[in-house]
Amino acid sequence: QVQLVESGGGLVQAGDSLRLSCAASGRTLITYTMAWFRQAPGKEREFVAAIRRSGSSADYADFVKGRITISRDNTKNTVDLQMNSLKPEDTAVYYCAGALTANIARSRVAYAYWGQGTQVTVSS
Repeated sequence: QVQLVESGGGLVQAGDSLRLSCAASGRTLITYTMAWFRQAPGKEREFVAAIRRSGSSADYADFVKGRITISRDNTKNTVDLQMNSLKPEDTAVYYCAGALTANIARSRVAYAYWGQGTQVTVSS
């Protein structure tokens, strides 16, 4: 099975940009649909973005459209999340997730493989 490790989180100011990265090991990433979720304190884990195995298409939550881009490099076994124009409400732990499915899914139950998360804090 695949192991996922996120990196790139940190403390930034509102309006700044941040790039998160998810590195996979154990299996080649091309067999997985990949996604990013986030969980703020006291809230449910929510869908942020997902990308097909080939990288040919992606899906985004409405609250991040236009500000966030998901991408993948199957040769490097990585999935990135470029976040621009960050807001304080983007503060959360961001998780990388993988699913052995060809279809993009927004539900967290579709993803069997998860990283440990990386903290993103946006100050106002």
